[in-house]
Amino acid sequence: MATIRQKQVSETIKRHFSIVLQQEGAYIYGSGPLVTVTAVQVTPDFSMANIYLSIFNTENKQEVILEMKNHYHRLKQALTHRLAKRVRRIPELQFFIDETLDEMSRVDRLFDRLEAENQMGQREEEE
Repeated sequence: MATIRQKQVSETIKRHFSIVLQQEGAYIYGSGPLVTVTAVQVTPDFSMANIYLSIFNTENKQEVILEMKNHYHRLKQALTHRLAKRVRRIPELQFFIDETLDEMSRVDRLFDRLEAENQMGQREEEE
């Protein structure tokens, strides 16, 4: 379970890294992909921050992550500049694709298809 301080630092990194991506994103991975920060988890010793990203408007999400890793120093430097007076020690960053929204969309499509094929049974009528 995360401590209050971990949650605070995670939220601060999430907010400021989102701004960094808005400013630096077009340079790093082009103007096509839309990248949003969905969550940040900081380790208990504050040495590592796992950043979860939703990536839209591109077929190859892994390529966007690879470009971010290639420009790691630039991203971390921009984040460090924004967090300098808020966080004592800037953690190392790791990037992960957050598939939650894609999975939700896939499940919704499955339910829609089942309903269209009338395989979900009859809907309950209001009494």
